[in-house]
Amino acid sequence: MQCFNFIKTMMILFNLLIFLCGVALLAVGIWVSVDGPSFLKIFGPLSSSAMQFVNVGYFLIAAGIVLLSLGFLGCYGAQSENKCALMTFFFILLLIFIAEVAAAVVALVYTTMAENFLTLLVVPAIKKNYGSQVEFTQVWNSTMNGLKCCGFNNYTDFEGSPSFTKSHAFPPYCCINNANGTANETCTQKKAEYAAVQGCFNQLLHDVRTNAVTVGGVAAGIGGLELAAMIVSMYLYCNLK
Repeated sequence: MQCFNFIKTMMILFNLLIFLCGVALLAVGIWVSVDGPSFLKIFGPLSSSAMQFVNVGYFLIAAGIVLLSLGFLGCYGAQSENKCALMTFFFILLLIFIAEVAAAVVALVYTTMAENFLTLLVVPAIKKNYGSQVEFTQVWNSTMNGLKCCGFNNYTDFEGSPSFTKSHAFPPYCCINNANGTANETCTQKKAEYAAVQGCFNQLLHDVRTNAVTVGGVAAGIGGLELAAMIVSMYLYCNLK
């Protein structure tokens, strides 16, 4: 009985934390959707460019609703010893866990397919918007500066872009000087070919693989917490009268 009460208390506290995180995400999502300019002023151009690709506000609202629902079901089910709420909590968490595993498998098995798909989307956007849309240009400059990369595949992604058409030069990140990590002169095609700076997609994959232990540890930790929550909810469900 003492073990049951302890697990029940821990279940309530754990899901209360999830509930509060859901409320926070929901509040931020509503704020971004209703008052986007204030959000952009606080978090800068990177947030603006991110909002251009994905509607961050709606994503945060959706994530907040899911976490809020999970936290509520977990707390309510444990506190009131409601079997229906506990079982619903278990199945929602199980669906999330399966989706995460499926996404990991797809990422590992279909990396090349994902690269080809993204190439069809990203490269035309670069050729169309780089140099003409401020937010789009800023996010790519920030990405290339942070990852020390050039374009999605390489410097050829910028051929025909508004920036290239205007200056007949590639972004300086495509001609990085290996000695000091900067490009001091105009980045011409010849210099870009000589520098051979790799694309951001490959650089991102390289960084992920380099930090595979950390990424895998975080993923395993999240998966472990989800499994533990499912086990606890099923334990409470099976031990309720």
